[in-house]
Amino acid sequence: MSVPVSILDLATVGKNQTIAESLAGSVALAQTAERVGYQRVWYAEHHNMASIASSATSVLIAHVAAHTSTIRLGSGGVMLPNHSPLTIAEQFGTLETLHPGRIDLGLGRAPGSDQNTMHALRRNAASSDSFPEDVLELQAYLRGQSRIPGVSAYPGAGTDVPLYILGSSLYGAGLAAALGLPYAFASHFAPAALHDAIALYRSEFKPSEQLDKPHLMAAYNVFAADDQASAERQQLEVARSRVALLVRPGTKYTDEQADEVLASPQGQHLREMMTYSAAGTPDIVVKHVEQFVDETGIDELIVTHQGSTVDQRLRSAELFAESYVA
Repeated sequence: MSVPVSILDLATVGKNQTIAESLAGSVALAQTAERVGYQRVWYAEHHNMASIASSATSVLIAHVAAHTSTIRLGSGGVMLPNHSPLTIAEQFGTLETLHPGRIDLGLGRAPGSDQNTMHALRRNAASSDSFPEDVLELQAYLRGQSRIPGVSAYPGAGTDVPLYILGSSLYGAGLAAALGLPYAFASHFAPAALHDAIALYRSEFKPSEQLDKPHLMAAYNVFAADDQASAERQQLEVARSRVALLVRPGTKYTDEQADEVLASPQGQHLREMMTYSAAGTPDIVVKHVEQFVDETGIDELIVTHQGSTVDQRLRSAELFAESYVA
């Protein structure tokens, strides 16, 4: 079964790569996605992570939108506890005004950072407690129906930018269902609750002004290459890079040391993060993806092309599109 396919661009800053080169790569990836038929490209908000260049998510969306013409662009997602709903309404209202009909607003509840970074953002652990109310406040600003007397979003009011709830647990699935919003599950790095979240979202979904029936998205890691060995090597390189999540920031380690960590009990979590992944030539990758789509019954697939270089990601996007997207 073929479904619409979108891209989550992690704006990866690879080894020996500058942030400027990474951002140029994001533009090139979006241009490729537009040319070969992907539905949308999303960018995620992360902070204090040297390997990810999408922290100023709305700024990156604006830059990519100015270098593309038709493809939808958005956040996958903005971590709303880090911001006031009014600020996000103004930012995405501006984006929609500049690029009408092309902007999505995916929202997450996690801080996208560690405790010290949360403090630097002037946020605390309780900021996420008001997430449902903040989503409704944000939605009202975008609809021009502010919940705060005398306060409106300019730009923003009346743009009605579509909202998506992102998550990796039952919480997000339940909230998206209750609010009648599309739901995107982060199975590319947090696969454990995928099937339970899908069942909950579908069973509890309530139609809304934005959406009359459930719209479910799930993420999948794709390493497509011209030959099997290259694809598997790219997958291993990405797995090795994730060892950084288990060591002190800035710690240097060799490939051999990374492989030892990945093979250890401590590395099991890193291996499980990549449960929903396929590496290989297009026919191999498509076989795995089709199985994933059939098992989940999702309405839209969102893939991450995770090669360690820009050229690898671009080639993966092209090869997968030729075999599945088109």
